[in-house]
Amino acid sequence: QVRDRLKQQVVEMKEKFPGFRPGLAILQVGNRDDSNLYINMKLKAAAEIGISANHIKLPNTATEADVLKCIASLNADPAVHGFIVQLPLDSDKPINTEKITNAVAPEKDVDGLSSINAGKLSRGDLGDCFIPCTPKGCMELIRQTGVQVTGKRAVVIGRSKIVGAPMHDLLLWNNATVTTCHSKTSTLAEEVGKADILVVAAGKAEMVKGEWIKPGAIVIDCGINHVPDSTKASGKRVVGDVAYNTAKEKASFITPVPGGVGPMTVAMLMQSTVESAQRFLEKFQPGKWAIQYNQLNLKVPVPSDIEISRSCVPKPIEQVASEVGLLPDEVEPYGQTKAKVQLSALNRLKNQPDGKYVVVTGITPTPLGEGKSTTTVGLVQALGAHLHQNVFACVRQPSQGPTFGIKGGAAGGGYCQVVPMEEFNLHLTGDIHAITAANNLVAAAIDARMFHELTQSDQALYNRLVPSVNGVRKFSDIQIRRLQKLGINKTDPAALTKEEINAFVRLDIDPGTITWQRVLDTNDRFLRKITIGQSPTEKGFSRTAQFDITVSSEIMAVLALADGLDDMKKRFGRMVVASSKKGQPVTADDLGVTGALAVLMKDAIKPNLMQTLEGTPVFVHAGPFANIAHGNSSVLADKIALKLVGKDGFVVTEAGFGADIGMEKFFDIKCRYSGLRPHVVVLVATVRALKMHGGGPAVTAGVPLPKEYTEENLQLLANGCSNLNKQIQNARLFGVPVVVAVNAFKTDTKAELALVVQKAKEAGAFDAVECTHWAEGGKGALALARAVQRASQAPSNFRFLYNMELPVVDKIRLIAQQVYGARDIELLPEAQEKVAVYTKQGFGNLPICMAKTHLSLSHDPEQKGAPTGFVLPIRDIRASVGAGFLYPLVGTMSTMPGLPTRPCFYDIDLDPVSGGVNGLF
Repeated sequence: QVRDRLKQQVVEMKEKFPGFRPGLAILQVGNRDDSNLYINMKLKAAAEIGISANHIKLPNTATEADVLKCIASLNADPAVHGFIVQLPLDSDKPINTEKITNAVAPEKDVDGLSSINAGKLSRGDLGDCFIPCTPKGCMELIRQTGVQVTGKRAVVIGRSKIVGAPMHDLLLWNNATVTTCHSKTSTLAEEVGKADILVVAAGKAEMVKGEWIKPGAIVIDCGINHVPDSTKASGKRVVGDVAYNTAKEKASFITPVPGGVGPMTVAMLMQSTVESAQRFLEKFQPGKWAIQYNQLNLKVPVPSDIEISRSCVPKPIEQVASEVGLLPDEVEPYGQTKAKVQLSALNRLKNQPDGKYVVVTGITPTPLGEGKSTTTVGLVQALGAHLHQNVFACVRQPSQGPTFGIKGGAAGGGYCQVVPMEEFNLHLTGDIHAITAANNLVAAAIDARMFHELTQSDQALYNRLVPSVNGVRKFSDIQIRRLQKLGINKTDPAALTKEEINAFVRLDIDPGTITWQRVLDTNDRFLRKITIGQSPTEKGFSRTAQFDITVSSEIMAVLALADGLDDMKKRFGRMVVASSKKGQPVTADDLGVTGALAVLMKDAIKPNLMQTLEGTPVFVHAGPFANIAHGNSSVLADKIALKLVGKDGFVVTEAGFGADIGMEKFFDIKCRYSGLRPHVVVLVATVRALKMHGGGPAVTAGVPLPKEYTEENLQLLANGCSNLNKQIQNARLFGVPVVVAVNAFKTDTKAELALVVQKAKEAGAFDAVECTHWAEGGKGALALARAVQRASQAPSNFRFLYNMELPVVDKIRLIAQQVYGARDIELLPEAQEKVAVYTKQGFGNLPICMAKTHLSLSHDPEQKGAPTGFVLPIRDIRASVGAGFLYPLVGTMSTMPGLPTRPCFYDIDLDPVSGGVNGLF
């Protein structure tokens, strides 16, 4: 009856909350046969009822610390509603059972063995605790007799914490008059004879005789004992603590052994698990986070970004992680306000449905930027703190080069920031430093290999590459891969011929084809062209090289596009660093450096968890350049976030530069590799930028805006809306609904803002709204959030712009004509040569990542608005084979920025009182 009732309750839960199932975890230490039998009974019962049961088995070598760590993880797992530790603990190591049972969270302690639950039971708080399953089952059996417990005299024999003591309390609080007896009770037979209800849990075979029992008593026998019996194949039989054959003649009701209390104990474990799941549902809606939001103290005028950031007291990062459903062992805190998230979280959540996927992009910006990051943060604060939706922001990690150069930080601004901003903008968790180390290891390996090949014979190289260790020569795994690539299917170093040794040891790199440069995360224009190898020890083998900024490294792009550690390692191995003199690509795998790169990057691949000013969660992970790379945060962060928010939640990510660059690459590169499909595009526009596109004077960083931008000018604004129209069309090319966010500045007039909204809707935007989030936080982006919610329900017929199998030139032409508005493209001789080389090398079917200016739809940053009829010049084409794209170079650009006359660092210092950062950004 109990199981049928529970089965129906579980069905009703699933109907009300699709996808929800009560969860039971059983933790076992060791491999005792009796424990295995009991656990199998529990697992079978759970399956029949519809409970999701998980059996966690630790070896008998497990320590107390191992068990406590496992308990902590299960305590934090929202999918586990009931949780028992199977006793006894069968370990070779000393383990305090009391400490273990008390470590189980009281709200999940369905065995009712923790001191908290025992204390509540002893105080009579029966509705706010879990009762041990055997006493609970006994009580259910007593109720089934129809006999009223109130006023009856009850005797409990036994005082164990598991049965006797809680049985006493349970009968007492059900209004029986209770006597507890035990092995030292001198008048046991006399006390038994007074009992209307007798519960025996003494652990002694047939201790209670039938003649002791009061006629008509209810007898509950909890004992399981083995006595000799020559008639049984095993030589023994199971009996209880009561002499059944004589007792049944006196009792009105009596439980058999076996088959009485035992099955009820299991049934009560299932009932407590279902009750725990019901309590969970009353407290938390499945898929809805129980999250604490921070209240903003808005001020007018808006203070500096650093002042606002400092006024916020961030939640402990462990709290943020717990609120969004991450388990303790999936989180690696780096101080109080940031943490790494283990990729195991994605595997745990793999069967969860994804949430809605939103990308924030913008019109063609001024050099000042139009507030994409601020809008991203404002939108998630509105969706989370104000509309109470599960929402995650996924943003790029900024480079320290621009932070100390001309741009400053990238944590958002005003009342829409990722905090603490100084942590966000500086070292964070060291990912960019890891990329610098990994990149420069490859660069060092290239030059060292060329040097050694130029100064040694084949045999000398071979002896050093495959040394004899204790008389044994052996290829490493990465060397086996190189042999296989060369078509040499041998594993014995002694078996290679001279020709095979020559092919194996000589990469024969052509110095003129080296595309791999050293990197540094600092703006330093004097490293744009350098000469290396000038020391006498390099024996005259010098060459011209350069430094790029770290975020332009292909390793950064690989980090952003990898979907796991194994995928990242494979991509590292495929990275092409140069060509041989025979025109063959030379890879990181050929250099033997792939495994070392994976080791350097093993922590960097884990997304970084932070929070916004209003307490919504943020993943900050990867920060590839938006010109020579794809300019988007990591695939892994997006995937984990989409699982955490659930099917009704939102993940908002940002694409670098304007829609013609970052958004196009988000769709054609990131979404192509990730398999994720976007639901909404948010296109950020400003009156300032549109006036510039309408013919306004140049906008320059550090220079006051001309009056055209601070006074109302509707005609200038209307003229500039051509850029807005084109970028809306670009988004719609991919079949995704577009919501325009008009980021309002204090100099904008109501008429100007209304005009932009009108023009956006006329151009085909799903909706267009004015936003004041910079000054008001999430409250100022509520209209945007509601528009995004509506747009996410609209049909999204996402499609890529081109097929990857098209020839390289055709893919470039499609982007130039359909996204930029060009009439055609022109490949300069070097680009034509690269098309032929990469096609021959097998890289022609990679997607295209256009490297062009972000200040115009064309290649000319001075051409504003929506130019047409121009021919797009392709100066050169390069390959990021590991990341997985070709990047044509349009015009000239530097991958190592320089410092301005007055860099941002003039205003940065430590606070002499607090020791914090002053003047930052």
